[in-house]
Amino acid sequence: MLNITDTLHDWCHEGRPFALATVIDVRGSAPLPVGTALAVDADGNAVGGVSGGCVEAAVYELARQVLADRAAPARVAFGYSDSDALAVGLTCGGEIGVLVQRVEPGDQPHLAAALDAVIAGRPSAVAHVVDGPGEVVGRMLHIPAEGTHDGTLGVESEDRAVVAHARALLRAGRTASIEVGGGGGEAEDADDGSCPRKLTVLVHVHASRPRMLIFGAVDFAAALSQAGSFLGYRVTVCDARPVFATPARFPHADEVVTDWPHRYLAATETDARTAICVLTHDAKFDVPLLSLALTLPVGYVGAMGSRRTHERRVDLLREAGVSQDQLARLRSPIGLDIGALTPEETAISITSEIIAHTNRGTGRPLSHSTGPIHVPAQPLPGLVTAT
Repeated sequence: MLNITDTLHDWCHEGRPFALATVIDVRGSAPLPVGTALAVDADGNAVGGVSGGCVEAAVYELARQVLADRAAPARVAFGYSDSDALAVGLTCGGEIGVLVQRVEPGDQPHLAAALDAVIAGRPSAVAHVVDGPGEVVGRMLHIPAEGTHDGTLGVESEDRAVVAHARALLRAGRTASIEVGGGGGEAEDADDGSCPRKLTVLVHVHASRPRMLIFGAVDFAAALSQAGSFLGYRVTVCDARPVFATPARFPHADEVVTDWPHRYLAATETDARTAICVLTHDAKFDVPLLSLALTLPVGYVGAMGSRRTHERRVDLLREAGVSQDQLARLRSPIGLDIGALTPEETAISITSEIIAHTNRGTGRPLSHSTGPIHVPAQPLPGLVTAT
């Protein structure tokens, strides 16, 4: 849904009814992830998509029908059939489930509030019931990162359970499905121990941008800051040398800091999505910085250098007390082997490794592998991904 925030924001504030078609389940290879949506208004205007083109026409027609008939939410599945090449389906071979519902902005004012928060850049989640009793399917809650949520599912214990899990997903920066109630493990999350109905809830997440911390104000850092910014990271370049650490040299960075790298890292905010890239090639910077970085619960730690530099650096880190388990987290030499030579190519090598590591990819050519192209994200502890 948040892929079409701008248009939905306008339609909600205009009080314009629309049909919303949301990808609620993905199996195997599929063009677009769970949470992606297409919306259609009464004039037939459409925005967004659910399949990259394969089944858009069929979903569009269903959306227009649901909107015109004021019908109940409808679930529909699309896959690929070898027996009928002309059938509506996904040519990629995967399967998707889509929920199509009519949205009356006046009936869901908390949706407008959620879209306001997203437009303003505030971390927020929209909890969207996609399976359960008919009277609650399609209902939504707005859950800001802090403060009181907007809307209700009708049962306080269910609200509490959904809000708790939505905030966990906000912290992780992930859109995902959860299940609550119905005698499952989620019921215990409620204060009174009772979530009476089994619900599948798709939590649409708009999180703060993940951080990329680049240490070393070198040419490679300039290219990497541009690539990181393109990927949606909030990029910081840090170097202890003020003559090199200047905003003019790194126009794509969100901030340029002059400080000792380990001192800056100790004082700044990181989380499980943070990528730390050490490009300094200098032991007096690298060793104290990496000694700290490898103890932090960040998503990625990589260091640039030749294999000889890497071996010497590992020896120094061991001498500094870094454990073998901590050293195993270090990606060094940094990046994937794509034959990179220039700073720009090296930036692609580094960001490719970060993407592969984050998404548990292999880094191998797809033409040399078998099985699904898109691997479902692993559920967070305490969360159940809908299947």
